[in-house]
Amino acid sequence: MDPAFRPRAAGDGVHPLSESSPSRRAAQAVDALRHGWPLAIAGAPLLQPVETAFGDITGEAMLLSASRAATLKLANQIEAAVPRQPVLMRAADPFDLPHALAVADPALDLNAPLKGPFKALHCEWEEQAKAALELARMAGVLPAFLVDPQGAGEPVSLEASDVAAYADASRLQIATRAKLPVAAAEGARIVAFRSPDDTREHVALVIGQQRSDVAPLVRLHSECLTGDILGSLKCDCGPQLDAALHAIADEADKGGWGVLLYMRQEGRGIGLVNKLRAYRLQDQGFDTVDANTRLGLPDEARDFPTAARMLDLLGVGEIRLMTNNPAKVAALEAEGVKVAERVPHSLPDNPHNARYLATKRDRAGHILP
Repeated sequence: MDPAFRPRAAGDGVHPLSESSPSRRAAQAVDALRHGWPLAIAGAPLLQPVETAFGDITGEAMLLSASRAATLKLANQIEAAVPRQPVLMRAADPFDLPHALAVADPALDLNAPLKGPFKALHCEWEEQAKAALELARMAGVLPAFLVDPQGAGEPVSLEASDVAAYADASRLQIATRAKLPVAAAEGARIVAFRSPDDTREHVALVIGQQRSDVAPLVRLHSECLTGDILGSLKCDCGPQLDAALHAIADEADKGGWGVLLYMRQEGRGIGLVNKLRAYRLQDQGFDTVDANTRLGLPDEARDFPTAARMLDLLGVGEIRLMTNNPAKVAALEAEGVKVAERVPHSLPDNPHNARYLATKRDRAGHILP
């Protein structure tokens, strides 16, 4: 193996791990990726995020997701043939940042169709590579890194295992509560949740009088700037949010109650910019599942442990869940939430989202007409 891609040893220019907690180190790593700073994951070479990097930085190799490597015609090489495994690769010449970004971003493929040839390499630090790609998803940047970059700045140090600590939903707590009259229910109350390490701040809207003898009607809604705020017709998020609030209000009028969990997980967990990249790929003819796959990102990355923790902090153990997705029921039940009933929540399509909804039905198992 090329010595340039071997893990660094103590004393060769990487600062030792800080004495902060694993979750704090992971939070610092997410912040580093947003700022374009390299990561020093113990047991791996330095890793420079491609999308946010700046300056005169080059690298002999790149770390990519398996799905992105497949679109680059690397799947026939044994080192890149295992699905969902990170792929280490090199080209004939070192990667500069413009070249690396063209390789990393499939939305640019039509503008820069000629790439390669590339050679897949054996990766001796697979656990660390997986951690880096997951951190990229958390940061909302492209899952692509220059390996052992030249010209990079001072790195942020962490362990691969720190990533799991960052996702620890048990650290979530209620930050504050307030009355929040909304159009659907003037008596609604809002509850804000915050974790000491995660910058995302989730909220719950509680409508009706909370009762221990009645399972609330619950909707888990992932943030969608384009649909919820801008009225996008590409998805059904805005109408679903509005219909859910009115359905819960109707439940309260009948003596019941309900909760809308508004989760800060744009694009089902891939971030706003990556969601818009997926939209660009959809403009090129790919459906929503294939668009995410080509980006090297999961189609489903929602944080169900955090949703379950929010319900637990609200004192809710059993729910009636508004969803068309049986997998969402299973995911919440796996986190200890008892789902007494799945309540359908489908709305009419329009010419702009008909294919999107059909993909949900045919490829993601949603129960839709």
